[in-house]
Amino acid sequence: MDLRSVTPNILILLDLMAVFGLSRTESNSPDRVCELKNGTSCEECLKNVSCLWCIKTKSCITYPVRSILPPHAVCPLNDARWGLCWMNFQTLIITLAVVGGALIIGLLICMFCCCKCENFGSKRAEAKLQRQVDKTRTKQEERRAEMKIRHEEIRKKYGLTGPNPYSRFS
Repeated sequence: MDLRSVTPNILILLDLMAVFGLSRTESNSPDRVCELKNGTSCEECLKNVSCLWCIKTKSCITYPVRSILPPHAVCPLNDARWGLCWMNFQTLIITLAVVGGALIIGLLICMFCCCKCENFGSKRAEAKLQRQVDKTRTKQEERRAEMKIRHEEIRKKYGLTGPNPYSRFS
């Protein structure tokens, strides 16, 4: 047998053993690190970030990373501790939901105010322009009325108050 043909076969065999978990260091594998800390305290268990402490069973469990939250069968949410011994998952979920909801509501209010204030600013400018137009119109109407009165006075002064001789005959 040639050494070049045997080496790839040995490497493939070792890879398959590693994939299927047939290695000899099974008791010290990363999956079992948390279970080795079962007789310790919560603080000791949570020194490793991949561990979850269950107060109800007082056991250290490897965090089930396939599910976002640990299943109830592993440990109830109000008894599960991860990261900090004094905060349970139930409190963490409620706190994050409230903070997230407040941030979303705050963002929506800011967006609404910005859009409304932008429209309000243009409405304010339109209202100012309309007031100026109304003011100019009233001044013009006052001038017309004054001119009409002045013309009437001149007509009275010169005796032209009667019918206009240049008007069409009816």
